[in-house]
Amino acid sequence: MGILDWFKNRPAQFDPDRVSGEMIRGAVDKAITLTNPRLKLLPNCHKRLMPSVETTIEFLTPLVKSLPAARPLSSGIWSSDPAWRAFFVAPSDIPAALGRSDNLRTLFGKFPELDEAWVVLGMALKEQQVFGMALQGEVVRRDVAQTSVSFSDHRARICGRDDSRLRRVAGVAVYEYLLGQALSEIGEERVERQELQATRSLIRARLRLLQQHGPGLGSVFGDAPAAASEQASLQAKLLENERQLEAKGGSESVLEAELECLKTVLDNPQRYLHVEPRHLRLSKMNVVLNEASPEPAADVDFCFAELNGSPPMRRAFVLARVARSELPPPRAVNFADAGRYL
Repeated sequence: MGILDWFKNRPAQFDPDRVSGEMIRGAVDKAITLTNPRLKLLPNCHKRLMPSVETTIEFLTPLVKSLPAARPLSSGIWSSDPAWRAFFVAPSDIPAALGRSDNLRTLFGKFPELDEAWVVLGMALKEQQVFGMALQGEVVRRDVAQTSVSFSDHRARICGRDDSRLRRVAGVAVYEYLLGQALSEIGEERVERQELQATRSLIRARLRLLQQHGPGLGSVFGDAPAAASEQASLQAKLLENERQLEAKGGSESVLEAELECLKTVLDNPQRYLHVEPRHLRLSKMNVVLNEASPEPAADVDFCFAELNGSPPMRRAFVLARVARSELPPPRAVNFADAGRYL
């Protein structure tokens, strides 16, 4: 199975309610295919990788199941739902954010009979210390230190036809994120090896020139041969460079190192991802209020994900149900404006 084939039927790849041997074997195959198919050449590769994949699946299963139920999302309920008022500045921002999701459009386009879709709505969360007015007892005080929160960069890339499929796709997305982190770390190792090999070639070329009475035009114009000390220095650098390459091993040892890197990431998924529920008590201006505050407040719940890979990322998110009618029509291409750039 090729790389692109793994993205055609993501929900079938992960089922938190029925973890089977077939699912684990498929996850092992996917890990190998997406990182380096040549890992199959190593003895017992699948068998050695399977416990690490099982560890990740054991991590993902309760995580996906614990996500809160999806809540209806529409511009019509914005004014009556304190969470959506906190997440979106205006009701018109909701269809605008959904309209930017190509995945949501694709889902509705693929299933014309579908009236509603489930999405993971991700958002950037900004917490800022400000000074404002606050009611303390019956007295309004000014210049009170407060925490103000804002949500932006709304994205709905993970979509499903129902709650079950959405959770499956979310689990697969996390698994692919971990494979991406392993591939990133493997890539850093490959770059280091390539730099060593390039350095070795340059040192060898310069050493040959120096041994032929000087680099470049030196041999033509009869300059004196390079000093023995300079040649000895280059030889020492070459030996050190080759020692470093030898320490990294040959092709089989490179594959072994890549497999170990992959296993390490899948053995420790908690290092790369942490998800926790968040609860905020907010005023109408999105100022965080404590339980003792007499000001009118709304309870807002969401999840917060901290991704510690490369690059690190922190995102708030909620699960939502979106009606087809909330998706605005695709933006028409303005051929007149486009023609100006041809």
